[in-house]
Amino acid sequence: MMPSLFIAHGAPMLAIENNEYTQFLNQLGKTLPRPKAIVLFSAHWESPVQKVSKVDEYSTIYDFGGFDPALNSIKYPAKGNEHITEEIINLFTENNIPYDIDTNRGLDHGAWVVLRLLYPNADIPVISMSVNPSLTPAEQYQIGKSLSDLRANDVLIIASGGTVHNLRILNWADNGQVDPWAEEFENWLSSSLGEWDTEALFDYDTLAPFAEYAVPQYGREHFIPIFYAMGAADDSQKATLLHRSYRYGNLSHSVWLFG
Repeated sequence: MMPSLFIAHGAPMLAIENNEYTQFLNQLGKTLPRPKAIVLFSAHWESPVQKVSKVDEYSTIYDFGGFDPALNSIKYPAKGNEHITEEIINLFTENNIPYDIDTNRGLDHGAWVVLRLLYPNADIPVISMSVNPSLTPAEQYQIGKSLSDLRANDVLIIASGGTVHNLRILNWADNGQVDPWAEEFENWLSSSLGEWDTEALFDYDTLAPFAEYAVPQYGREHFIPIFYAMGAADDSQKATLLHRSYRYGNLSHSVWLFG
């Protein structure tokens, strides 16, 4: 049975950096069982109705600015998998989840940065998925849960975002210090995930300490992918923190394995 993963994609520079986090993701891709395909929910693809990609080969989207121009020369030409897309459509239909098919969109940096670090050869089919911050956490969880059967078919489900992701209060000097409020939020999250306390997690914005800093209203799309990944492992309800580090004072690089 494949796990599902929540992976923080951090800043786009991760694509060309060599640091503790990129090294971890490189090794993680070698450690995990090789998947038949990857279903990836990205914080950088928002839509009011769940989007499911049906693409032969993805273009690479450079949805950022002000970073090293070398990033714009990176390509990640992953292919899709029509059979897995059809399986997803069937599962959504069985579970009464509305969806739309997308046949054009490429992979945004929330997807290709993570995928390239895990599987640099772009030789595993990918089905890209949107997220919807307007849904409740329980509804996001249900979308993930509806796809849990894919894991038994060697499909890896990844949700890409960030548990502490507030660009307006980053310390770009990056002096190695971590803001205490970010650690307090992450500690609450770890405890709640470890207990699979969905009641508390679904009410994180009122219960979690410093939630207004960690998950600002303008940036909820980066936190909510974790509910899709959790839902995909509802059958086991087991959460394991594989990695956590920080950049820029409070930008969390966390990787959670569910299942």
